[in-house]
Amino acid sequence: MMTVLEAVKKFEQLARLCSELVPNETEKVRRMMKMFRTYIAKQVSAGSSPPTLVSDRVSRAIRAEYWINQDKEARAQFFKTKKEEKAVVKQLQPRQNVESYSNGQTSNFAQGS
Repeated sequence: MMTVLEAVKKFEQLARLCSELVPNETEKVRRMMKMFRTYIAKQVSAGSSPPTLVSDRVSRAIRAEYWINQDKEARAQFFKTKKEEKAVVKQLQPRQNVESYSNGQTSNFAQGS
């Protein structure tokens, strides 16, 4: 997937090659939005007054991409921590079962046999 800056760079190259496809600012804005990832384009277009200039769209897209990446990193860290916590609990759990068995306690299954 392209980042916002990569998409903008590619768009500028294509716009120079095919200038008749982007004759005005409105058309540039419309076509550029198609180059952004869907969730970034949605955030850029959201609000009561979406930006009408390419530069405004680009700056909004860069900010949206930044905050989306921050959120992804925070979620990844959260799930990594949860996974590590589960691993620690799993490591401790067999020890507790062995300790309770060695203290003379048996499981319900063993008592019923």
